[in-house]
Parts: sequence; C-alpha cells; structure tokens
Amino acid sequence: MTRIALIHALSHSVAPINEAFARDWPEAVRMNLLDDSLSADLARNNGRGLDAAMHERFQRLAQYAVDTGAEGILFTCSAFGPCIEAVARQHAGIPVLKPNEAMIAEAMQVEGRLGLIATFAPTLASMPPEFPVGAALELALAKGALDALNAGDTQRHDALIAAQAAVLRDRGCTRIALAQFSMARARAACEAASGLPVLTTVDSAVRALRQRTGQPPSVSV
Repeated sequence: MTRIALIHALSHSVAPINEAFARDWPEAVRMNLLDDSLSADLARNNGRGLDAAMHERFQRLAQYAVDTGAEGILFTCSAFGPCIEAVARQHAGIPVLKPNEAMIAEAMQVEGRLGLIATFAPTLASMPPEFPVGAALELALAKGALDALNAGDTQRHDALIAAQAAVLRDRGCTRIALAQFSMARARAACEAASGLPVLTTVDSAVRALRQRTGQPPSVSV
C-alpha cells in the first residue's frame, strides 16, 4: 500500500483531506504531521515572509516524512509555496505537492475569470504566482471567517466565504476556487450563493497523488 504524508500548518486542514482520502483513496496509508505554529509564526514574521528559518522547518518536516517511508508528500497550507517547492527539489524522487497545484491545473482547463477566495491573508500573496502567467484572477479575503472557524462557528465561517463568492460572481468570475483545505466545507454554500462551479483543493490533490504514484484512478459507483 502507498504511504502518503500529509503535512499541515492548520489543524482545520486535517479533517477535509483525510475525509477525501477515505472516500476516494481508502487504500492509501496516511500519516499526518501537524505544526500549528507555522501559520502563526508566518503571520507575525514582521514582514520577513518565508525566511531561511521557515524553509529549514519545512525541510525538516519533509525529511521526517521520508524517513518514515512516505512515497508521496502533500502539504495542506497554501501560504508556503516557495518552501514546498524547495522540498520538492530536495526530494525529487517522490511526488511532493503544493496544496493548490492540482486544483490550479483543473481550474485552468476552463476559460474565463477565476475567483480565488482565502480566509488567511498571506495566501492571497503567495498563491497567485503559482498560476500560469496571464491567468485572469479576482482575489477576495473572507475576513473573519478563519476566526469564526477557530471559535467553532462553522456556520458563520461558511457564510462569510459564500458572501465573497457572490461578490466574485458579480465581478465577472465564471467559477470560484477555495484556496485553503480548511475551506472545503464551504463549497455547497458558495455554490448556492453564487450559482457558479466551485473548486476545492482536497479532491484535486487526491486525484493528482494517485496519478503521480502510479495508482489507478478511483471509480465512482
């Protein structure tokens, strides 16, 4: 069985991706590594961004995963793209995925302006460069949604994200992408509020890992 390491910077990302694996690739052996200080440390990094110390932390997390036998690594927090790219170069022998790359590839198969919503502000700085040059993006921050999720108010979390989906529809977007794994739960609310197709990261990531580790695609029944 294929062993996949899931490395998290937010505790809220753990359940969505594990649920996706349980549904779409239950044969995979999962290990979960959580360092919930990563996002907090980035947020209070006094403008230094993803510095050498942060890069080293990601290298150590990845090496630990590899040492346990991981045959693929998926990082689930979208604000650390350059750190994850460095890990992928260091461990070129196995698939190392940024949380958004599979979803971005799927989103770019459709023409039109893409609305990108985040609940963690640094994501809206780090994620757009991951898209192809010239991609038409409209960005939106669902202010207060992450605080609501941290407080256990999932209904408010989803509603704040859905409100931004409606705004992006009115700004001419043809589809919506939810930038963080922790936001996957808001998909239905966004679809209802906007009437647009809504992409999440979790399903795309599982599909991509299956493919890159040579496993057959899941069969819907």
